[in-house]
Amino acid sequence: MQMKYKLCNLLLLNLVFFSNAQTKIIDEDTKYPVSYATISFGDGQGLFADDDGMFIFTKKLYPDVDSLFISALGYKDVALATSNIPELINMQVEADKLDEIIVNAKIDRKYKKESIKPYLDDDYYKCWLPTIESEIAIFFPNGNEKLKKITSVVFPFALESRDWKKRKRSNADKRKFSTLFKVKFYENNNGLPGNVMTYTNIVFRVTEKNGDEFELDVSEHNLFIPDNGFFVSLQVLGYTDQNGKLLPNKKYKEIKGKNGTVKIPTNFRPLLPFTDEINSYNTYVKRVFISGNNWVQFKKGNGIESSLLRTNLNNYGVGINYNVYKDE
Repeated sequence: MQMKYKLCNLLLLNLVFFSNAQTKIIDEDTKYPVSYATISFGDGQGLFADDDGMFIFTKKLYPDVDSLFISALGYKDVALATSNIPELINMQVEADKLDEIIVNAKIDRKYKKESIKPYLDDDYYKCWLPTIESEIAIFFPNGNEKLKKITSVVFPFALESRDWKKRKRSNADKRKFSTLFKVKFYENNNGLPGNVMTYTNIVFRVTEKNGDEFELDVSEHNLFIPDNGFFVSLQVLGYTDQNGKLLPNKKYKEIKGKNGTVKIPTNFRPLLPFTDEINSYNTYVKRVFISGNNWVQFKKGNGIESSLLRTNLNNYGVGINYNVYKDE
C-alpha cells in the first residue's frame, strides 16, 4: 500500500512539473494556436510544438540551453531567453511570404491519372533511421508541359519485428509505434528545395497497422507541379499517444562516459527504406535545427557520413499519384 502511495505522489509531481512548464504559441492577430512550430536551441537541439501550439521546456530537461529560436511557416521568427519564457508566445504573420503563394482555382477539365510507384523494402540494413533534427526531401521532375496536379504521396516504411530471429517472416509480430510526420512541398530552386508551395501544415500519423506504405491524400491543397519540378519532404515530429496527440520528446539520449556526457540523437520508428534502383540522385537532406544549414544532395563526396552511401543506397523511394489534364 505504501508503494502505491509513493507511485501516485510521483505521478502527481510529474504532472504538476510538466503542466507548469507548458508554453503555448499563438498567432498575434487571431489568437489561434500556431501548430507544429519548430523550437530550436541554436546548438543543434530542438523540438516541436503540438497541434495546439503547446510545448514543454524546462531547465531540468535542457540545463545547458540559454535561448530559444521559434519558427513556423508564414510567421516571423522569434528569439527569447530561457530564463524568462512566458506562458504565451505571440508570432507575427510574415505577409510578404504569404503573398507569394498563388491560389489555384478548381480546374474543370478531363484528366488522366498517372503515378510513380514507391520503392518498398523490409531490410533493416537498407533503412534511414529518422531523427527529429533531419528533414529528407525527394525531387520529382516534370516530364512535359502538360498541367499536373498532385493528388497523393506514398511514403514507404519498414517495420521492425518484435523477435529479431523472425524478422524475415511476413507474419511476424511488429513492434508497435505511433509516430507523427510533417510533410512539405518545395519549388525547385536551381536544383535545391526553394520556396514552399503551400503554407498549410500537412501532418499525418502512422502506426504499425498501416503496413509498409502510407498514402497521404493532398488533393485538397491544389498542388500543381511546376515546370521545373518540385520536392516533397518528410520530417518526423515525434511519438504520439493513442489519440494522435504529440508527446514530449527529448531529442538526445545522454550517455555518461569517462570523457563526459555524449549526446546521441533519438531514432524514431518506422524506418525509411532506401533503394539503389534509381539512377539519379533525387534525395536531399538537411539538419533542420542547426542555424544556417543548407540542403545537401545525398551522395558520396558531400560530407555525409552514412552506411547507406557505402552500399550505393542513394534514394528514399517515395511515390506520387497525380492528374494530367488534357489541353483546352
